Amino acid sequence: MSTMLIRGGRLVDPASGVDGLRDMLLRDGLVAAVEMPGALDGVEVAETLEAAGCVVAPGLVDVHVHLREPGQTYKETIATGTAAAAAGGFTTVVAMPNTIPVTDRAATLEWVLSPERKALVRLFAMPAATMGSMGTELTDFEALAAGGAVGFTDDGKPILNDGVMRAALLRAARLGLVISQHAEDTTISPSSGINAGPVAFRLGLRGMSVEAEARIVERDIRLVRDIEKVEGVRAHLHVQHISTARALEAIRSAKADGLHVTCEAAPHHFTLTDESVACGGCNGDIHFDTNAKMNPPLRTEGDRLAVIAGLLDGTIDCIATDHAPHARHEKEVEFERAPNGITGLETALGLALRVLGREHGASVSQIVQLMSSGPASVVRRRQAGSLGVGQWGDAVVFDAEKEWVFAAAGSRSRSKNTPFDGAAMLGQVRATVVGGNVVFRG
Repeated sequence: MSTMLIRGGRLVDPASGVDGLRDMLLRDGLVAAVEMPGALDGVEVAETLEAAGCVVAPGLVDVHVHLREPGQTYKETIATGTAAAAAGGFTTVVAMPNTIPVTDRAATLEWVLSPERKALVRLFAMPAATMGSMGTELTDFEALAAGGAVGFTDDGKPILNDGVMRAALLRAARLGLVISQHAEDTTISPSSGINAGPVAFRLGLRGMSVEAEARIVERDIRLVRDIEKVEGVRAHLHVQHISTARALEAIRSAKADGLHVTCEAAPHHFTLTDESVACGGCNGDIHFDTNAKMNPPLRTEGDRLAVIAGLLDGTIDCIATDHAPHARHEKEVEFERAPNGITGLETALGLALRVLGREHGASVSQIVQLMSSGPASVVRRRQAGSLGVGQWGDAVVFDAEKEWVFAAAGSRSRSKNTPFDGAAMLGQVRATVVGGNVVFRG
């Protein structure tokens, strides 16, 4: 029988309504007791984790990561990606299906989730919604759900066909699962990695329009509304990495109408703007930073502030990193040839506490909710989002006031493609605990 006492910390657990000094006992991988300081001192334990001066929170949950296995292990493996997750305070991650081959069959899903992959944290997966993520033929939702799928997505590609998307939403709803949509109308705007606007014009690059994101979000909301009205089924649409004020307004309106629509925001979209692509101007020289190339692209300052507002007012349900590792040689090419995406698991908490907390007044409790119980609810894994008695013994201990600088060279990810190398962070992870076992010590 394994036991651990986490003692002396400020327990912040929004799902349980707790924010104060508490001691917590973990036994056999679950939370066994949460008591006032000193009340558990007489309990015999195998390990005591001292947390004085630190926040103790439910382990962070990321519903959107790319772990590149199978097929691209030179970029990342499940082992290295989950090691980066643990270093960032994450205890649960959800892998996306754009692997090689695409995770669109039960056998591939079983392979991804098998213990042989050596995941350091809890690993779940969203397999593809359509075969090969080609947007035409639905995968076998029932078999994939039986194999552990927590939702379905063609992430990286949108489901453009109205009939296919409607069928996907309806079938997933009947299984009690979510459709997670990459909102991009590729028929009207290129996946260029930069926002359509003055910066793209100045750099001579084709940009992705705001309309390309908003049109798909608006179309999907109409489908959810129609399914509920015609079929009497409550479909769950989750919009990935929201980046524009217009799309966010559509989601805000859908929520006001009572539709089951959720969304996520990535730290880069509430921290940076499209000016980062130009490397801050680089003394007037044209210089493209491919580590700032992603999809959806970094947007304008107005969009960035709209995303922050959505996080603060609850329109955005959770923070998700869209951790997307790429090898160095893949990014060291012309901007238009470079792949989209950045790593993000080790910088998410530090950016959230600095940008949302220090700069925009979000409380620690709000940020913890956005990174634990919020995402856990999206994938219906509430055991991962709370430290109430009987819940999973997954916790992160962090110093919320510690200032530090992220160094990409020290990342536990196999890839180092990040625009945050050398960036200031606030709040440093001291320990990450999964099932009552320490998997990272800072």
